[in-house]
Amino acid sequence: MGRRHTRGGTVTVVGNGPVGQTTALLLARWGIPVTLLDARAERDPIGSKAICQQRDVLEVWDAIGVGRQLADEGVTWGCARTFHRDHELFAQTFVDRGISSFPPFVNISQARTEELLDERIAATPSIDVRWGYEATSVDQDETGVTITCRTGSGEETVTSDYAVVAVGSRGSAIRRQLGVTFDGRSFDDKFLICDIAADIPGWADERRFYFDPEWNPGRQVLIHPCPDSTFRIDWQVPGEYDLEAEEKSGALDARIRKIIGDTDYRIVWKSVYRFHSRVANRMRVDRVLLAGDAAHIVSPFGARGLNSGVADAENAAWKLAFVLRGWAGESLLETYHTERHAAAVENIAVTTATMDFLVPQSEDQHRHRRHVLTAAVTDPEARARVDSGRLAEPFWYVESPVTTIDPQRPFAGRPERGCTPAAAPGILVPDTPVTLQGGAGSRLRAIARHGILLLVGDGVDVDEIRSAALDTVHTPIRLVRLSEIDSTGVLTAALDAKPGEVWVIRPDAYVAAVTDTVDGLMSALRRVTLQ
Repeated sequence: MGRRHTRGGTVTVVGNGPVGQTTALLLARWGIPVTLLDARAERDPIGSKAICQQRDVLEVWDAIGVGRQLADEGVTWGCARTFHRDHELFAQTFVDRGISSFPPFVNISQARTEELLDERIAATPSIDVRWGYEATSVDQDETGVTITCRTGSGEETVTSDYAVVAVGSRGSAIRRQLGVTFDGRSFDDKFLICDIAADIPGWADERRFYFDPEWNPGRQVLIHPCPDSTFRIDWQVPGEYDLEAEEKSGALDARIRKIIGDTDYRIVWKSVYRFHSRVANRMRVDRVLLAGDAAHIVSPFGARGLNSGVADAENAAWKLAFVLRGWAGESLLETYHTERHAAAVENIAVTTATMDFLVPQSEDQHRHRRHVLTAAVTDPEARARVDSGRLAEPFWYVESPVTTIDPQRPFAGRPERGCTPAAAPGILVPDTPVTLQGGAGSRLRAIARHGILLLVGDGVDVDEIRSAALDTVHTPIRLVRLSEIDSTGVLTAALDAKPGEVWVIRPDAYVAAVTDTVDGLMSALRRVTLQ
């Protein structure tokens, strides 16, 4: 038996992929020491993998120092075009209710994302990275978590107060130990993915989705631009598809040339996947939280995999930090499961509907698809029923126990694709530039991510609100008058904020409550921290 590590307000993160990396960096940002384990001996930067990063995820990464560089290095796009054969059906753009400093989506390889996150981790002394630590068992009691690992020198145990398991889709053994099921379905058709280095004018700043093109009849093709004149091309192929045989016969080259013509190209990476749609029945088991693909896997049409995993990471990190720092009751951790499991179920519903349209499972679904695609060429109503993947968006925590519902701002349900709900409790607050005391410039979400933020409207007694807040909870609270930080009125308009209101913003920049009474504020703060 190897050495045993002592506890002390610590978290072990199992899995050093982008979700685990993000979790570790966010915890370190809150002052929580982290041990970051991975079964691999070293990083394996092969292939583009998860390439499509959504605006709000870039803002999370910006809080840990990599969002801006990822956006600058990646290919930005704000238009998603969908075609049926040679007819363009629609071009989807994306609504920003605020004035974000990031584009709707940025394409950059997962390998580069991991590289930048590794650099930040290397510069963070409170994160202890251990490669070659394969977690073989997870045990816990009322005092902490013990993870037994197989290493090159034998067996070692790592102990901590809590653990986050972010081992990707390879988490079956740990899920079984925790008594967690992973129900769902798998899809028969496969998808061939190739990263192609080529010069294709006009395709460098938009996502293109083709139903039934002449170069893949009866199936789909998705094309994403990536940095360095590289394009990610996904072909839907039959379940019996053999990549090795197609490559040897020259048919793979012919497949690519049908799309790009005589243009010179080079295959940077290629792979074949069969997609799955599964979600864990529990994302929290006592002191262990599941995150990312260890908790949910979805088809990539909609870019909801890594983007939702980063949202898991932020949700887990601030709640673990608040519990470990004594700022919230331990029951706050149960809301991690409540909120992120609901988000996972929503992603499963959205992506399963997409896959049923892309890969019909019955004659009725085939008939529906043929009718919709044929009609969509001329009928706008039919175009709205074409499902080429509802692209990643933040989930809304309107039914969370942490959220105080405002009857004046009811949630209208899932918005149209490309849109976001109006600002209200349970919704990610719109981001806008703000001006701080002394004239320094910042952004709303940046100042929100340091604790609980109170945005105070005109007509509110700031001293009374501050006193009530400090008497109610013992957590970092920042109180700012809305009119003083919003000199242009853009933020006030984005919130549709009224005089006399106080907006309570969570540490992950979600609106927790809107209230116009001191009692309402105190109740909302207790709800956020479950004190």
